[in-house]
Amino acid sequence: MAHPFRHPIARGAASCIVGIAGLAIACGRSATQPGEEPADSEVADVAAKVAQVAAAVTGQQAPLADAQQEGKNMGFDTHTYPGDKTMQAWKAAPGAPYRWVGYYLPAPCHKDKSWTGKRQKLVDMGWGLAVVYVGQQTWGRKPRPVSAKRLAQMQKSGTTCNADLISADRGRVDADDAIAATEKEGFPERSIVFLDIERMEKMPPEMRDYYRAWSKRLLEHGRYRPGVYVHKHNAEAVYNDIKAEFAAAGVDEQPRIWVASGRGWEEGKAPQDVGFAFAGVWQGMIDVARTVADIKLPLDVNVSSWESPSDPDRVGE
Repeated sequence: MAHPFRHPIARGAASCIVGIAGLAIACGRSATQPGEEPADSEVADVAAKVAQVAAAVTGQQAPLADAQQEGKNMGFDTHTYPGDKTMQAWKAAPGAPYRWVGYYLPAPCHKDKSWTGKRQKLVDMGWGLAVVYVGQQTWGRKPRPVSAKRLAQMQKSGTTCNADLISADRGRVDADDAIAATEKEGFPERSIVFLDIERMEKMPPEMRDYYRAWSKRLLEHGRYRPGVYVHKHNAEAVYNDIKAEFAAAGVDEQPRIWVASGRGWEEGKAPQDVGFAFAGVWQGMIDVARTVADIKLPLDVNVSSWESPSDPDRVGE
């Protein structure tokens, strides 16, 4: 997702988390360290520099279409909160193309806390939101059993993001963490929380156990609904598993699925044009630079069926 951005989320190693979220700024230290509240100007300066690099690499300079169409609500996600002034400017600018933004919770594989406490401000500005929880990832590895001794060492060192932590038990633990974080941020009941699942060439059974347990726990708790951010390569399998959890819980709703894929993307297309009728959000441009109100940001571009993907009561106009 915003991993530089995922997708923001992470490409490669855990130290390079930037996928769903937008440029977790160049494989390592993000512009905003957890606990810091940067000045808007500082964030804008860092974002502009990173955006220039992203634009040079991708070569994508085309302006985003202004027109919003029914069921085609443009949004973006970026790793670090851009600042109140930037978000206000991007929302209020004439012809501003984006209606919603990814809202990153502090999570095992996304330690940055710069979005924390910003929900009400963003809602007051008129932004729709997509709540993102970056849970455990495989990082291209097969999870290995963790001994009690090694687990204690990981806990002592503060390690929360590791392929070897992937299991059904960890899925339930992370689900409770996601519920608590979402509630702390003030999101209303039945809000959708998107579990970030990065691309896997081959999905290990431990990962299926993990995200199914995570989803099951949210459903049985009942306060929030599980959604999933997933690459197109894994989307159908993940959707079928999550849909089965909804059915087992007796929840007669369609899970919200956010699919990442640059293939076939064109501005003006609907989420379902990614190739799946169940896709409600399509992330089609990753790690690009965009300018609104003369402020440039590094981000991922998305289109959604909903003007606020995590809001169960708001749909596209």
